Amino acid sequence: MSGWSLAWRLARRELDWRFRGLRLLVVCLLLGVAALAAIGGLADAVARELAARGAVILGGDVELSVSQREASAAERAALARLGTVSTTVRMQANAIAGDASAPIQLKAVDAAYPLYGRVTLADGRHVATPPPGQAWIAPALAERLRLRAGAMLTIGTARFRVGGVIADEPDRLGEGFTLGPVVLIARVDLGRTGLVQPGSLYETRYRLRLPAGDDPARIATQFTSRFATAGWESKTRERAAPGASRFVDRMGEFLTLVGLAALAIAGIGVGNGVDSFLTARRGAIATLKVLGATRADVARVYAIEVGAAALAGIVAGLAIGSAAVPLLGRLLAGALPVLPTLSPEPWPLLRAALYGALIALAFAAPPLAAAGATPAAGLLRGALAPMRASSWRGRIVALAAGGAALALAIGTAAQPGIAAGFLAAVAAALLLLFGLGRLVRFGASRLPRPHRPLLRLAIAALHRPGARTEALVVALGLGLTLFVLLAAIRTSIDANIATNVPQRAPALFALDVPRPREAEFRRIVTAAVPAAQIRTVPILRGTITGYRNIRVADLKTLPEGAWALRGERGLTYAESIPEGSTLAAGRWWPRDYAGPPLVSIDERLAQALDLHIGDPLTVSLLGVERTARIASLRRIQWDTLGFNFVLVFSPDALADAPHNLAATIDLPRGSEGRVTRALLAPFPSVSVIEVRGVLGQVRDLVGQVAAAIAAAAGVAVAAGIAVLIGAIAAAREARTYDAVILRTLGATRAQLLAAQALEYAVLGALVTLVALALGLGGAWYVVVRIFTFAWSPDPVAVAVTLLAGLGVTLGVGLAGAWPILSVRPARALRSV
Repeated sequence: MSGWSLAWRLARRELDWRFRGLRLLVVCLLLGVAALAAIGGLADAVARELAARGAVILGGDVELSVSQREASAAERAALARLGTVSTTVRMQANAIAGDASAPIQLKAVDAAYPLYGRVTLADGRHVATPPPGQAWIAPALAERLRLRAGAMLTIGTARFRVGGVIADEPDRLGEGFTLGPVVLIARVDLGRTGLVQPGSLYETRYRLRLPAGDDPARIATQFTSRFATAGWESKTRERAAPGASRFVDRMGEFLTLVGLAALAIAGIGVGNGVDSFLTARRGAIATLKVLGATRADVARVYAIEVGAAALAGIVAGLAIGSAAVPLLGRLLAGALPVLPTLSPEPWPLLRAALYGALIALAFAAPPLAAAGATPAAGLLRGALAPMRASSWRGRIVALAAGGAALALAIGTAAQPGIAAGFLAAVAAALLLLFGLGRLVRFGASRLPRPHRPLLRLAIAALHRPGARTEALVVALGLGLTLFVLLAAIRTSIDANIATNVPQRAPALFALDVPRPREAEFRRIVTAAVPAAQIRTVPILRGTITGYRNIRVADLKTLPEGAWALRGERGLTYAESIPEGSTLAAGRWWPRDYAGPPLVSIDERLAQALDLHIGDPLTVSLLGVERTARIASLRRIQWDTLGFNFVLVFSPDALADAPHNLAATIDLPRGSEGRVTRALLAPFPSVSVIEVRGVLGQVRDLVGQVAAAIAAAAGVAVAAGIAVLIGAIAAAREARTYDAVILRTLGATRAQLLAAQALEYAVLGALVTLVALALGLGGAWYVVVRIFTFAWSPDPVAVAVTLLAGLGVTLGVGLAGAWPILSVRPARALRSV
């Protein structure tokens, strides 16, 4: 027998189902693969559910929408030729019941609604369009205004009887974000409310049910191309909730990268585990070599054993990751856009298994090659004689496997540049920590010997033969870096949401204030609360349709950061620079400017689109295209929650279009109700929104995202602890020999434990500053670049977390040292 058959026969004799000596490898792979399988499985399940329910979520096969107007006769005729049409009008409004009121999203639907799915009421009835004079209301409104079936409420100038409370609105997710609970009324009742006036902010949506076989994307493209200057937006059932889909895609990709980083960290534990396993098998390897085994034979035998353990870890990780998907689905039901049918998906499992196999191969190949290359005499000298360095074959295998894992991660990412940068940062951090470990080992060997025995032992342990200083520094540094990262991200987000934004945000927003009645509006507000501060701006809705010589409709993909091209934007005009903005380039127009139309745009948008002063920008407003030249770039303070517009035009560019005003109202806390009640009767068409409710939704969303990041990073923390355990295990033989010699010379267990505690304390002190810098750098990138928040971590919380993390990692290290102190000297010396 020879080759792989002989290797299998020999490996089978050593292997057992408990994988003695290889448990660390199994645990490390299990952690990383389980994280990737769970994250990928959940993201794919949500995406699959969004795609499968696309027509129901959207309310049709195609949705075509336009703002502040309805379709023209030609447009309606074109829509009717495409299929069955259902028309919905959406706008912000206020619902009044007695002395109480609440902001709502008013949704007026026609007799064809819904084209797909059914509206279900809380009493179990399946309904469609409300009868004239009735309204279906969302549970949140029923609770806030204490309404039930049969109660009366007022919307604008019309009164409605509550016909039922909505339990399921089929197209709720496709409607997007709303500033208040939904109220469904018949479209024939919309005129009675008096809410739709020239300049009112509303949106008309036309949903289409297409004949079988028609391509929704083709239909949508043809219609928007035919009416290219009319400001139409389109969605299809394949992308029914683009905001939710983008959120799921981005978060899934980001968490996958975090999981991959955890797997890479676990890979170091795999390498340590294989090294520790091979160190414990030195005698067996030497015996094989004495009996004539070649380095290839040795590599095959132990590659089979390591491969079997890796397979067990990967399979267990896939099983745990698959089982975790439905659990995560239930735990995150409130945060997910849909509740997915959590059936196993093959691609996330295959991808996680492939990552696990490549990482295992990359980190296991060098120690396997080193074991095969070390002569029998070197192996028989004992644990203090190091194995030879890995041969070039082992390094090539490691580089090829690691490169394949990186190529897979970057090649399957939606944003390869971000994925490559993220993984490069992880690799740079690992190399930095490894270099620090080498520097610590070199420096410890050059230090003068301390007079205190315990400190001398601690320093000597950092550079003695068999020391695993580099692995310990990497393990401690990773753990502390991740603790700092999590603390800095969480405290920065909390500071931005809980402190900065509320202090600078207005108390109320008011929409659709009639321009001729601005003075009356101000008088009523200040009569209710004399300390009120009111700011009004003109507000319109429009779509960017072109810039320079580029048509937005011709772009296959939007440039990174060009979010303003996605759908409609709020537009305004002003004589002076708006509050909360500063000029970054160009000049503002004079107060009485009456020349060609000009526009000032957000500095970040200009960078994303490579726009410069003097370039043309075209918007569609009420179905008519208007072009203006860029006069200036502005730096906008987005965190004020005031009126921040991406585009601000010169007055002559937009003032002739029908529009109303929007207002922000700053009030003493607790006086919001007085202003709202004072405005209800004289201004029934004005929608008043309390900012605290909006902030609550923002806090909930950001909190859910931060929790997801913390959970994924928690796997990386666990992997870092596994790396620390692996580093301790790999050095166990050498440490056992040292402990036995010292105990023979009279050292007590307490002294040995104290010496090791000093060793870890010295390492911890040296690593802390580097970990602090790496953790804060990573947290800054996440907070500032990903979330675009201000950088404001809590230094006390970060310091406390760092110290707690140091205590945890040192505790793990000392716990791993305790079994060494219990080894009998005779048994230890026989094996050295």
